[in-house]
Amino acid sequence: MGILLRAVMYRDLCGCRCLLYTFILAASLSFAHDKGESWLQVSTPHFTVVCNGNEGQARRIADQFERMGLILHTSFPNIQIDPIVPIVVIAVKDARDFRALEPEAYLAKGQLELAGLFLHAADKDYVLLQTEAAGEHPYATVYHEYTHLLLSRIAEDPPLWFNEGLAEFYQNTDIYNKVFFVKQVTAYEIYSLRHDHMLPLTTLLAVDHNSPYYHDEQKGSIFYSESWALIHYLEIKDFQDHTHRIADYALLVGNHVDGVTAATRAFGDLTQLQSALESYIQRLNFKAFRVTNVFDPGESSFKVRSITSTQAAAVRADFLAHNHRENDARELLSQVLRNDPNNVLAHETMGYLEFRAGNLSQAEKWYEQAVELDSQSYLANYYFASIAMNQEPDAEDDKRIESCLRKAIKLNPSYAPSYDGLALFYEKRGGNLDQAHALSLQAMHLDPGNVPFRLHAAHILLSMHCENDALALLQATIKMAKNPAEMAEVQNELEMVKQVKYLREPSR
Repeated sequence: MGILLRAVMYRDLCGCRCLLYTFILAASLSFAHDKGESWLQVSTPHFTVVCNGNEGQARRIADQFERMGLILHTSFPNIQIDPIVPIVVIAVKDARDFRALEPEAYLAKGQLELAGLFLHAADKDYVLLQTEAAGEHPYATVYHEYTHLLLSRIAEDPPLWFNEGLAEFYQNTDIYNKVFFVKQVTAYEIYSLRHDHMLPLTTLLAVDHNSPYYHDEQKGSIFYSESWALIHYLEIKDFQDHTHRIADYALLVGNHVDGVTAATRAFGDLTQLQSALESYIQRLNFKAFRVTNVFDPGESSFKVRSITSTQAAAVRADFLAHNHRENDARELLSQVLRNDPNNVLAHETMGYLEFRAGNLSQAEKWYEQAVELDSQSYLANYYFASIAMNQEPDAEDDKRIESCLRKAIKLNPSYAPSYDGLALFYEKRGGNLDQAHALSLQAMHLDPGNVPFRLHAAHILLSMHCENDALALLQATIKMAKNPAEMAEVQNELEMVKQVKYLREPSR
């Protein structure tokens, strides 16, 4: 759901309820930091933490995120916790540093104060945290969105009740050395469950992005609350009965079984489940979910090093660029490049800003410089090649484009756009179509829900005179279109393939 903002309401174990709203003053956007400020970078198997706190804080944050990934991996063994794109955690000490980076929409007077947010961009995932945040669950939003990110790797479009229910369930996680707790949801949602009309499970399980229960504020309240309650009930039952019904359900929907059928197979009779859920909700107390923590995040392998304030500023500038604060990003990048003209990330971020602004020649120059400074940046290699490929390259340029795309694949074999880019390169140059087809298949395998990849693959099949295969691919793609524009694009491609097939028929 993007950056999730909610008024966080807490309920203690004795049943006391309170509602806490905190407001912030106008933000100070100064990027000035004390010259003596120190920054640390902690590298773990799945995260990079950049922190201006002490080493203990930086290690603790890294440990918490590694454990959170292991918790979800244990519940869903098929989940892929290895990051496809970098997950960078920026942990800052206080509210001033946090406000200098958070989205502009939340800087106005009277907005709720954030303690953490998750930023999911096309090529990077960022977490922004305030290490001295107050409150019982200051990072609920971050855990919520991280759960969404990992669930997207189980199924390309998981059922909404499942996606939102699990995110609501795990957002209140407390992680300690030996145990973890998933506590209750907010008092408001418990009240909503007990006093609003619950949705029939057949309705809840079928809610999609077009449903009023997902978009309408009043109807959406019971959708979120009931989704959480059903997950909570099933998680408790799985734990008590030593079963794995939720994991079974995830496997079924990952294999494209519709949500209601998958629920019947995994959970049994839905009428009986509805009755059991209603009875569970009417109890006076919900149980906190407590599990002995047997997860080893491999802390001994964490690599800690000091980084300069300029290096940290480059990371913050990249976050601002992906956070749509372009002017602030450019201001900070100019400082970085004055202090360190060879900073690779700064060049890469400038390329990203120019690319998004439509200044392709400038973007190409920045990415080219980034590649020359450090050929180990897969994003710089990919973007330089992709932009150059759409110019008017000569034979020498073609060699470099192909080399950069192959290097991008080697540096990050899980990054699907590099395969798609190289496939298009071969198709456009009119040769090596078999390899182009193999590359496009790999791109679709890595990102099966990506409609443009499938359109490119169909075009390659058409170039190979495989019209029937192209038609079959496009007909399957129609079901994956996420909006009218994508639907129209698929339909246009489908009609074009049909026309080509008609003209190529032997009788013509």
